[in-house]
Amino acid sequence: MTIDDGVRRLPTQEITTHTDSREILANAARDTERYGLDDYFIVDVDSHHVELDSWPEILEFLESPVLKDTAHQMMRNWPQASHLALHNHPPGLTMQDVSGRIPHQASLAEETPGAASGAERDVTLVRRAMDAMSIDLQVVFPQPMLETGLHPQPQVASALLQAYNRWFTSQVLPREPRVKTMLGLPFEDPDACLATVEEFADHPGVIGFLVTSQRHAGVHRNAYMPLYRMLEERGLPIGFHAGPNQADSMTSTMNRFLSAHAMSFVTCNMTHMTNWVINGIPERFPGLKTIWIESGLAWVPFMMQRLDHEYYMRQSDAPLLTKPPSHYMREMYYTSQPMEWTDDALLEATLRAIDAPNTLMYSSDWPHWDFDVPGRIASLPFLDDHAKRNILGETARKVFGL
Repeated sequence: MTIDDGVRRLPTQEITTHTDSREILANAARDTERYGLDDYFIVDVDSHHVELDSWPEILEFLESPVLKDTAHQMMRNWPQASHLALHNHPPGLTMQDVSGRIPHQASLAEETPGAASGAERDVTLVRRAMDAMSIDLQVVFPQPMLETGLHPQPQVASALLQAYNRWFTSQVLPREPRVKTMLGLPFEDPDACLATVEEFADHPGVIGFLVTSQRHAGVHRNAYMPLYRMLEERGLPIGFHAGPNQADSMTSTMNRFLSAHAMSFVTCNMTHMTNWVINGIPERFPGLKTIWIESGLAWVPFMMQRLDHEYYMRQSDAPLLTKPPSHYMREMYYTSQPMEWTDDALLEATLRAIDAPNTLMYSSDWPHWDFDVPGRIASLPFLDDHAKRNILGETARKVFGL
């Protein structure tokens, strides 16, 4: 079956790792016409590329000659690890393709004529997704590196993030002005975080900085206060991007990927959110824009109620707060994916609780298996046109100064 531009709309069973992204996203073109999305300014605040496909190129940006040589030795002596050298890619993530039934994310093996490999290929794939979903600007993050905070060697994790940031800003961003990014911070090392902001804050296309939330770090530690002050003074948002983990003290008891995926993407940000609010970070840095990414939304009203309840009973434990925790949470920002859609009444109540027209920003999470197209927002019957426009792009325009 084809649609007007000649791109096939595929039955699900035909999708493989080689299927063209434009064919997988053909239904998004139907949404563009149905909801008039070409008339909207659409910013995708959370999407991904498969950085391991370009891993040998990225490793060339390692600053340490010792680490670079180690990576070369790994790739030479262990060919099967040529795209994993020095990485801590967790084996459990390979369960995401549901025993091969949702294979596209496992490898983006589609043909890209004229862009055989590396950054040029990455940009080609990003453009295809943006055009198919009528997206004007797309914030792009890596994928497996979201677990870099769990790397057993923190100094290696910091070096890999530094190499990735230099590769992405020099090789990807100059090729496509519609691509933006929030660069990952080497959060294991507060001084390295400051150096990262100093190096990249003024780079075209860098619109903020990111903490990968799967990590065991207290975001309220005094060592991070200079970082938050620097970001606030520069007007740059900080994001906390959730990720999966099937090996911590909670999820290691779970025997299904579904269970770990449902919980780990939420609990990591719940932990950081609690420390962030109860320790008064919003009071200390009222101008710092804070974004919670890829944890869905259903947890936010729960945390509002739970933290308010505890606060009213033990205000002495949160001496910096001048108002209940939920008030600070309504002043922060959230990305929409994955938007829990199984109960319209609950979803409507959730969006009302977080003041969605002013705090929610659309995200696709493409090319992950649970991605959302812009039509997901445009189709919500309880949102008026103003709210839809804000969520799809206008709030992001304000937050990032686009």
